[in-house]
Amino acid sequence: MEIDQTARTSRSFSRDDLAQFARMAGVAPGDTVPEPLIGALFSYLLGVELPGFGTNYLKQELRFHDSAPADEPLTAEVRITRLRPEKHLVDLATTCHDSAGRLICEGSALVLVKDVKR
Repeated sequence: MEIDQTARTSRSFSRDDLAQFARMAGVAPGDTVPEPLIGALFSYLLGVELPGFGTNYLKQELRFHDSAPADEPLTAEVRITRLRPEKHLVDLATTCHDSAGRLICEGSALVLVKDVKR
């Protein structure tokens, strides 16, 4: 791992995805992607891509600037901003954009990783 290393994933959430989420959450389905589904894109990246397997989420902050409509491709990105090997901690910046480049949300994450090296 190194400062400014990034990982990305892209996904569209269909109206069926939104309806299924609404049923599980016990809410009425909407036309926009619920914030927890967007947050799940970051969870995927942190647990599978960067830092990857064995990552433990300690903290996440997300600020939503706009809504994301169903069937719109979204791209989530995590970028390492700080490595603290003595504490096994990694700080990351998080962003999500739609296909036009519009910022949907941004924030930060703090994760615990066993093998943090500079």
